[in-house]
Amino acid sequence: MATFAKPENALKRAEELVNVGQQQAALQALHDLITSKRYRAWQKPLEKIMFKYVELCVDMRRGRFAKDGLIQYRIVCQQVNVSSLEEVIKYFMQLSTEKAEQARSQAQALEDALDVEDLEADKRPEDLMLSYVSGEKGKERSDRELVTPWFKFLWETYRTVLEILRNNSKLEALYAMTAHRAFQFCKQYKRITEFRRLCEIIRNHLANLNKYRDQRDRPDLTAPESLQLYLDTRMEQLKIATDLELWQEAFRSVEDIHGLMSMVKKNPKPSLMVIYHAKLTEIFWVSNSHLYHAYAWFKLFGLQKSYNKNLSQKDLQLIASSVLLAALSVMPYNHEYGASHLEHENEKERNLRMAGLINFTLDPKREGREMLSRSALLSELVTKGVMTCVSQEVKDLYNLLEHEFLPLDLASKVQPLLTKISKLGGKLSSASSVPEVQLSQYLPALEKLTALRVLQQVSQVFQSMKIEMLSKMIPFFDFSVVEKISVDAVKYNFVAMKVDHLKGAVVFGNLDIESDSLCDHLTILADSLNKARSLIYPPVERQSKLGESLYSLSEVVDREHKRLLARKSIIEKRKEEHERQMLEMEREEESKRLRLQKISEEAEQKRLATEYTRREEQRIRREIEEKERQEEQALLIEIEKRSKKKGKKPILEGEKFTKKSIIEMALSNQVKERQEMEKKLQKLAKTMDYLERAKREEEAPLIEQAFQQRLVEEQILHEQEQRREIELSRQHHAGDLQEKNRLSRMLADKVTFQEKIVNRREDEYNHLRQEREERINQLVTMRRQERERKRKLLYYLRSEEERLIRLREEEEAQKREEEERRKKEEAERKAKLDAIAERQRQREKELEEKERLRREALLGRASDVASRSVEPVSGPHVSEPIPAAAPAAAAAASGPSPGKYVPRFKREKTDGPKPATPEPDRWGRQDDRPPQSTDRWRGDDRRPSLGGGGGSRLSSTSSSSWSSSRTRG
Repeated sequence: MATFAKPENALKRAEELVNVGQQQAALQALHDLITSKRYRAWQKPLEKIMFKYVELCVDMRRGRFAKDGLIQYRIVCQQVNVSSLEEVIKYFMQLSTEKAEQARSQAQALEDALDVEDLEADKRPEDLMLSYVSGEKGKERSDRELVTPWFKFLWETYRTVLEILRNNSKLEALYAMTAHRAFQFCKQYKRITEFRRLCEIIRNHLANLNKYRDQRDRPDLTAPESLQLYLDTRMEQLKIATDLELWQEAFRSVEDIHGLMSMVKKNPKPSLMVIYHAKLTEIFWVSNSHLYHAYAWFKLFGLQKSYNKNLSQKDLQLIASSVLLAALSVMPYNHEYGASHLEHENEKERNLRMAGLINFTLDPKREGREMLSRSALLSELVTKGVMTCVSQEVKDLYNLLEHEFLPLDLASKVQPLLTKISKLGGKLSSASSVPEVQLSQYLPALEKLTALRVLQQVSQVFQSMKIEMLSKMIPFFDFSVVEKISVDAVKYNFVAMKVDHLKGAVVFGNLDIESDSLCDHLTILADSLNKARSLIYPPVERQSKLGESLYSLSEVVDREHKRLLARKSIIEKRKEEHERQMLEMEREEESKRLRLQKISEEAEQKRLATEYTRREEQRIRREIEEKERQEEQALLIEIEKRSKKKGKKPILEGEKFTKKSIIEMALSNQVKERQEMEKKLQKLAKTMDYLERAKREEEAPLIEQAFQQRLVEEQILHEQEQRREIELSRQHHAGDLQEKNRLSRMLADKVTFQEKIVNRREDEYNHLRQEREERINQLVTMRRQERERKRKLLYYLRSEEERLIRLREEEEAQKREEEERRKKEEAERKAKLDAIAERQRQREKELEEKERLRREALLGRASDVASRSVEPVSGPHVSEPIPAAAPAAAAAASGPSPGKYVPRFKREKTDGPKPATPEPDRWGRQDDRPPQSTDRWRGDDRRPSLGGGGGSRLSSTSSSSWSSSRTRG
């Protein structure tokens, strides 16, 4: 691993390696720099390095390297400069997309090239065998090899970016943008498998966010911006799922959106809710859940009417007609008839779940069918005014199917209305979330409903009917289809009828014929016969012997009861033992199976690792051989060029050369060329030597002759110049004398003017100096007064501080005395308790004393030396205290008088200090303290004053006392 002093050096090194064709080495160098712990602080060159790094990763399709580098760069940039990470990731996705688009544009048959079930799966064995066996690859395989790897890399890029940006509050927008681009990728190229994986990845990210929400930099879903981004991503996922017709994934996306909305307890934007319910209508219609489909349309109608202000009356009428037709498409019978209790509970939970998805509140304590039902929905449509918005054809159809009783003419009147309704629908102009509404999709369900209504009304009028007549009354279907519809109607207790194909008739009956009255007819018959027998043959009353056996009966019952309980316990124990043995056998078999599975998996992993290593070695060996062949070819070409230039015999094509022989040939040719060149240079040098010698022999007399002629010419020129200079000097001297005579007349005036100017400036200078001295004296007086005032203030503050310290020390001393007294009492109390253990301690002391005596006997000399060294210290010795003020007094004795302030410039002029006696202050006290130690306002270590102007004066080295300063004031 190479180390670089600066990151820029690594970038330069990588560019050099790229220029010579070593991209792998350049990528490895940048990877080592990025993952190094030395560069964990963000700096600007790291961003350029990351740009180059992702560019190399994209060119070489190294997704794992790109992921590692981006993770390390995220750690570096997370708390410093997140925008840099965002730019790098955008550049990474841009390069990947461009490469994929470039590969797609180069391919001629994109449909065949992308015919792969799974982008993450490796090549199949038969494809590998075919690619190795066949000499010429077909166009389809060429396209597959060109396009598929880049699309696989693009998919890995999206996964990597989503993994890096997951649960990061600072890059939520980039995460949402990446998810949208990945969805569009799946939609554009019909990648169903990748879309499922992408949905699962995003779902896992949200689950981890909810699980570890207390960690740092996690997005807060309660924030409106974060919630909107997550909802937009799920809405895009829902749209793509419906476009790809992945209805199960679409339903899971709906559950994700509902979970987000219920998690934050906040209603999203109406535009999103419109898209949500529009997609719900499609999902429920495909899943044949017509009731939930109708409820979703009802919610969609309410949202469009409330929030879409641009909705025209025609569009509103079309949506309302869709709501009513969806409600009519629900079958009128109850599917829960005859179901078990478990099925009822499952249906109740399903109703609650679907009602939550549709945002329809239900009471969980009541039955779900009491709320989510066809009749409840139709009554809700009437009360909410939906019936006033529907078209006239749909309204007539509703009245015929729900309120009219026309058993013979119902189908004939409904059929033209269905024909008109099938022509209604089209694109909506204002409701952008519902681009198109087609009412023709409800025709099969409406025809089935019409057949059910005809059967219901006919069963109430007729007892039997010919099959031909019934078929004419229902012209929509053949009788076989009508028979299937009637089976469901009879199953769910909607109509009671029988089809007798022998007689060619349909028999209608009362619903109660097959109800509970005949279900237990055998039991009722047996009870009736028993009653009749008891009336015909009344029982004879005989003498009972119950009293005789009454005493023994209780004992028999108790004994039998105990026997049965014992037998029951034995049976239960045997059952438990059998179950335990079965569980142990199953556990052993499971452990054995897992162990065998683990061994087989390990063997498979070892085999795969060995195979992978072998393939890598072969690939590296092939690359090395190919590179050597290229180098050999390049050397051969270069040798042939040189041989052609020199007219030598070219190398034959049929001859075989190795790299070593080619290198030896090149070296021998270079040696020969070098020797020939040296011989030519020697010959040329000898020729030049002869020419130079002959030339110098001929030019020597000519040079001497030219030199002598030049000397004569320069002598003549020198004499002429010298005469010219003498003449010019004479002329300048004569002119200077004339000028002097002319100016000598003004000499007296010049001296007078000069004296006048000097006197005037001297007066001005004296005046300014006097003003300056007066100003300095005033300033000195003001600063002296300021110093006196501050000195008094400091003295008062320090006195007060000393007084407080003294009070505090007295309080502390009193507390210490109290503590000592308390400790003494505690010690006396403990002494009484310690007397109990005195004997044991005495014994231990005796043992310690014996041990000490033994050690002293062994180390007597050492102890004598130690005692002699301790004796001078233990003797009486009184050290004379050195007053702390002595050095200060000595320094003050050599300085100026402490009783009077002397400025610095005057102290420097004086030869020595003059002694001065302290003067009494204004309170009549004479200061007899040593001037060097009692002057608390002076000294070299005095702190600067709190004031502004007098601080520098207070820090001077002169000393003065309080009394003297008061006297001067």
